[in-house]
Amino acid sequence: MNAYLAFTRSAFHAQLAYRNEVWANIFGKLVQVVARVAIWLAVYAGAGATVVDGVSLQQMVTYALLGGAVMGATRPERVIGEIGRSLKTGDIAVWLLKPLSYPLYLFANECGSFFYRLATQVIPTVVFTALFYGMLAPESLFHGLMFIVFWALSFVLIFLMSALFGLIAFWLMTSFSLDWILGALLHLFSGLLVPFWFFPEPLATIARHLPFAWVVYYPNAVYLGRLSVADAWLHLGLGLGWAGLFLLGVLRLWRLASRRITVQGG
Repeated sequence: MNAYLAFTRSAFHAQLAYRNEVWANIFGKLVQVVARVAIWLAVYAGAGATVVDGVSLQQMVTYALLGGAVMGATRPERVIGEIGRSLKTGDIAVWLLKPLSYPLYLFANECGSFFYRLATQVIPTVVFTALFYGMLAPESLFHGLMFIVFWALSFVLIFLMSALFGLIAFWLMTSFSLDWILGALLHLFSGLLVPFWFFPEPLATIARHLPFAWVVYYPNAVYLGRLSVADAWLHLGLGLGWAGLFLLGVLRLWRLASRRITVQGG
């Protein structure tokens, strides 16, 4: 366990070494969030109303800010790229000789990067934009606490999805386009760009049951009180079920990938 904590600390401090990049990342994230909020301001202005389909403008501004916070602290392409680079350089074979788990190393490394982005990008961006545009408080203390739980689940799910897609590279022999495919699925079906309550049926129903919904939509829906207490617990359980399935998939693919390395390496 101490080894994985060391990987987490190392990943955090490694990114802090590039101070100019820190400021560039903050500016880039700020531009993304402001642009997302501006889109919804324009949509509601075009509709000539402050409430559309039972959703107020302030709720959508809050949703956009939270969506930027949830996705701003995660980088799926980083995990997939790390696996692809290790595969290309042959460093992946070294992990078969170490008394450590490669998937756990990836998770520890991503945790360090997550805390770095949370501290240097997400929190400053949300605070600045919230002061400028205004941001609603959680519907209740319960919904606020559940948002944190759902956010943690979102991070775990994104990591597991990224690791699963990354491990497919062992059969494709390249990670090229894998991060793009996952990114496209997340942008479309996570609710990052458009909340599911604005989706047409039956697409909205389908999207609510896909694992990507637990990445952005459900954390935000819980925060805004769009889910009752009972529904929040129900969807938390369903999200944990998805996480369990993805975990089994990652472990299974890593075992198969390990055998593939051993066979090819003689």
